Amino acid sequence: MAKVEILDSLEKEINKKFKDESVKIFSLMYSLEDNPKKGKLLAHVSNIAIKELKYENYRFYFITDNYRIRFMEINDLTDLLIKFVRMSDKKAQQKTIDEIKYVLRKIGEQGFD
Repeated sequence: MAKVEILDSLEKEINKKFKDESVKIFSLMYSLEDNPKKGKLLAHVSNIAIKELKYENYRFYFITDNYRIRFMEINDLTDLLIKFVRMSDKKAQQKTIDEIKYVLRKIGEQGFD
């Protein structure tokens, strides 16, 4: 089973924007623990994959180990970390993806702590 981690700042933003609906969003995010291959692959920076989950008109972006998610079976993904880092609406989608790539290139995965 994979481990899902959500940044505190993102969690606060989701709770503020969606209020009662945030429960559905968090359950969608935590469903990746059982099915870590879910989500659309957008890009990768070195060995880190940037993927998204959609909920209505919003996108929730997460990063994970590109090699493991691609080549290993779901049963073997026990120590995989999936970290949700940003969210956006459809209009700001490309800007958000570019920002995630920039942080990964300059600072690395630690830039999202």
